[in-house]
Amino acid sequence: MTDSQDNELTRAEIDRIIMMAWEDRTSFDAIRTQFGLSPGDVIKLMRSEMTANSFKMWRKRTQGRTTKHEARFAETDARDEPRRFRARSQRG
Repeated sequence: MTDSQDNELTRAEIDRIIMMAWEDRTSFDAIRTQFGLSPGDVIKLMRSEMTANSFKMWRKRTQGRTTKHEARFAETDARDEPRRFRARSQRG
């Protein structure tokens, strides 16, 4: 993540990205769409914002998880309908 991207994010946006990254059903593609951050940028953000142990636990949890990667999830999902997930904190 570049310094300019880091400076553009508010504390609330950083907190939301962290929350989305921890959610099992929220893909990195959804984070990219909403905030413009690549998976590598999300990893860098998580590393800088979390303790070392929490970061290691998060990385272990996300590696290989098909729901974190839209393309992998699409390969395992037999339905043609779009996958949607709404967090409890979202309105609507």
